[in-house]
Amino acid sequence: MKRSVLLVDGHPDPAAGRLCHALVDAYAEGAGGAGHDVEVIRTADIDIHFLRSKDEFEHKEPAPAIRQAQQAITAANHLVLVYPLWLGTMPAILKAFLEQVLRPGFAFEIGGDALWRRQLRGKSARIVVTMGMPAFFYRWYFRAHSLKSLERNVLKFCGIKPVRETLFGMVETASDARRGRWLQTMRDLGTRGR
Repeated sequence: MKRSVLLVDGHPDPAAGRLCHALVDAYAEGAGGAGHDVEVIRTADIDIHFLRSKDEFEHKEPAPAIRQAQQAITAANHLVLVYPLWLGTMPAILKAFLEQVLRPGFAFEIGGDALWRRQLRGKSARIVVTMGMPAFFYRWYFRAHSLKSLERNVLKFCGIKPVRETLFGMVETASDARRGRWLQTMRDLGTRGR
């Protein structure tokens, strides 16, 4: 089944050679090769301002780049977010991007005859996280709190489900062969549009 996939590269460093960039490229290669429609947003390439008040969040007109990102989300039926684990969570630039993009009126509606309306129903997602620690340790000892928060309190809150996860640990010490396997995993996921 042909899918429309939006990849969000959440690594804040635009320099080439970052594993997150390579993972995004590998997924895009697999998805494009399988005939899926693919779009990539790299947060490092966008001038993203931090929201500082409820009024800004609810009423300030988003910048053109944020409007384009909202259009890309609307067109996609599958989202893939890729980012490195920094201080136990996503980098600030990705959080700022999500706050700008997933605003009331676009991602959800508050009030009316329901507590809130999920505006992004019918979309699925995959979260891909790289980290310096072993992935099982992040899941077991830290209980993957930031990952669960993103999944439950952001994506599912807006109606995006199912949300799947892929974690790559010990990235600083990984061999070239291991990184190659990770890239192949991403190509395979892209081919399947998952």
